Amino acid sequence: MPIPPETFLTHSLTDLRLAQVLAAALHAVEPGAAVIRHLRMRPLPPARRIYALGLGKAALPMTQALAQCYPLRDALIITKHPGEPGFSPATLLTGGHPVPNADSVRAGQAALSFVSGLGAEDVLVCLISGGGSALMSAPRVPLEDLQTLTRLLLACGARIDEINTLRRHLDEVKGGGLARQTQAKVRSLILSDVVGNPLEAIASGPTAPDPSTRAQAWDTLKKYDLLPAAPPSVLQVLQNAEETPKADDPLFARVENALVGSNALAAEAALRQAQSLGFSPLFLGDDWQGEAREAALRFCHAGLGTATSLPLCVAAGGETTVTLRGEGKGGRNLEFALAAVTELAGQEGVTLVTLATDGEDGVTGAAGAVVTGETLARARLMGLDPADFLARNDSYTFFAALGDALKTGATGTNVNDLAFLFRA
Repeated sequence: MPIPPETFLTHSLTDLRLAQVLAAALHAVEPGAAVIRHLRMRPLPPARRIYALGLGKAALPMTQALAQCYPLRDALIITKHPGEPGFSPATLLTGGHPVPNADSVRAGQAALSFVSGLGAEDVLVCLISGGGSALMSAPRVPLEDLQTLTRLLLACGARIDEINTLRRHLDEVKGGGLARQTQAKVRSLILSDVVGNPLEAIASGPTAPDPSTRAQAWDTLKKYDLLPAAPPSVLQVLQNAEETPKADDPLFARVENALVGSNALAAEAALRQAQSLGFSPLFLGDDWQGEAREAALRFCHAGLGTATSLPLCVAAGGETTVTLRGEGKGGRNLEFALAAVTELAGQEGVTLVTLATDGEDGVTGAAGAVVTGETLARARLMGLDPADFLARNDSYTFFAALGDALKTGATGTNVNDLAFLFRA
């Protein structure tokens, strides 16, 4: 069900037109609709039996959409939030996120058992979305060591593609590992949450060839000076484990991976909506990465420096990172917004909105935040110094106090982050 535009209103975001633009972005990548659109264009091959494995934050609506189109012999759904499949037979399991937990390992073992029993005449449809890397795991190292490594990588500002390179080499179900464990024909329908949409990085590519090597995973640890802190079991696997399957592996002759939704699709839909409301649209691409606070400054400069006689809507997508320097509460979208507060101070008619498309920016309970030219003045009247909150990575506390933390709740989709700058 589409999210109503009113969901996006905050203390400073009161213009319903802006909220309609945000709602249009999420509506365009509603997971169930994306699956149905794809299957209408490219139906499944004939099969004696069809099985479904849903994985990720959008696994439930994606699997439900498949069940509307085809009778399923069985389904396993691995996702973040509990729910009712609404069809049978189906099993729904939850895992840990963003750090895998014991539930993630149980889900990984269940997935291996589920797919290994399928035969060459069966079709396995994998419905993959963001979050799957943590939600399903069959680690080659003790779970505690994998958790330690994940926290180290998140804290040091490693990019998601770098984190997933390590995950693929430390886990039996990642980097093509799931496809390797079944004899069935595999058709994967994928909702991308990764910059550039590399299939091996989305949920760590359980059915995709892995172009990376153990040596590259090792280099990531060296890059962030994590070799001394990494658990010994991690180093042992990276030195001795079997390589992940590559594109020339014969197993991929029976595997097809298809992208059904992406960050760019969401941004383009938002800009079409903005144009219909009288805004001049400008898309700055879906490949924004790097430190959130630095990306925010580049984005503000681009938006403020664009000449137009019409109201302007600038959009960009991607996934930035946050290097933890303090112990505050926040996420990359909230930190992006906080870094923009001083930059936009005093600008009339300007509104910046950051949005995690899954509705969850870190563990904050917010999807992002809203900044206007008045935000800095309002904060100072309340005794809030944005520089102080930024130094402590405490962006959520700052925006919650102002009533400008964007709270959509879980959206049911996940195609990375979006940032918008509206200029009246």
